[in-house]
Amino acid sequence: MSAEEWNARYSESGFAYGTEPNDFLKSAFRNLPKGDVLMLADGEGRNGVFLATQGYRVTSVDWSSVGLEKAQALARERGVQITTKLCDLAEFRIEPCRWDGIVSIFCHLPKPARQRLHWACVQGLKQDGTFLLEAYSRKQLRFGTGGPKREDLLMSLDETAEELRGLTIELAQEIERDVFEGKYHAGRSAVIQIIARKSQRR
Repeated sequence: MSAEEWNARYSESGFAYGTEPNDFLKSAFRNLPKGDVLMLADGEGRNGVFLATQGYRVTSVDWSSVGLEKAQALARERGVQITTKLCDLAEFRIEPCRWDGIVSIFCHLPKPARQRLHWACVQGLKQDGTFLLEAYSRKQLRFGTGGPKREDLLMSLDETAEELRGLTIELAQEIERDVFEGKYHAGRSAVIQIIARKSQRR
């Protein structure tokens, strides 16, 4: 979807994906060292705001200005602060060794852009920094309960793990689970989940 299409979606009443955090993030966020966390494609901010309530310093990036405005409104409502940056992730520069954590929840890009982004995430983590990802797998096309309708925008576990080479994979699984996040993620889904850490060099 284009930035204009995302702006249209986020201009609808309410929150497209709800205001509660993603279930995988909620269960796994304690793997993130306390500090600075970069949220990729954070949309209306439900996940970034959640981490801010847990004491993290959050920067949320997205290419929907409407989404980021709603993210800031949600942060104010929850009594926390987040930094938002409007950008195209295909062109976004991640500063090396900058982040204690990077989180990617349902961030779906064309393969070349995704490969560049994941490489930049590996470089962008501090030592002992952690990368968390949940995304729809290619099997999601059988369910049709959310996510892209194009196979090239969906992920495979093996390819994604390879794109994160340089990190120590602590969890890598492809599962089916029920995802209920607003009206656009609604039902049984096929996802991959990854927790990876940038281990100290010896």
